[in-house]
Amino acid sequence: MPERLILLNKPFNVLCQFTDETGTKQTLADYVPVPDVYPAGRLDYDSEGLVLLTSAGWLQHRIANPRCKEPKTYWAQIEGIPSDESLQRLAAGVSLNDGPTLPAEVARLDAPQVWERHPPIRQRKNIPTAWIALTIREGRNRQVRRMTAAIGHPTLRLIRVRVGDWALEALQPGQWRDAPVPRR
Repeated sequence: MPERLILLNKPFNVLCQFTDETGTKQTLADYVPVPDVYPAGRLDYDSEGLVLLTSAGWLQHRIANPRCKEPKTYWAQIEGIPSDESLQRLAAGVSLNDGPTLPAEVARLDAPQVWERHPPIRQRKNIPTAWIALTIREGRNRQVRRMTAAIGHPTLRLIRVRVGDWALEALQPGQWRDAPVPRR
């Protein structure tokens, strides 16, 4: 059987696995009816965006292994308007309870044209929000959310738009497509 690589736009509140022991949550199986593919890395239940699924164990290892430092880019809608100093702290790496993060790439974003989220994020009349693009080369548990919280700007919405050479592009939530499997 040929190796496969699938790019999926994982919707909000979907488990990044194919089964749910409780039977109460949506999983990848609700969107990708393809046997013998597995997620290369994770995306939190309350995060959205690009998930790579593959049948190639070597590729899954390359994408998910922290030692390979595959870059992952996120668009984060954060609470408040970050100062240049706050963004420089993110770029330099911040201290988390499990140690300092590696330096990251960070940039302000105009509000991107993305799908509506259901349910929508909470809006506070007196607290503005901002969007940033953040590229990290680690994959710690809830890392982006913990990084933005560490600079005083909690993440309200998180969308992964790129992993390595693969990008979300025009995929809408729940949509997927096959991609060429790279050479070893």
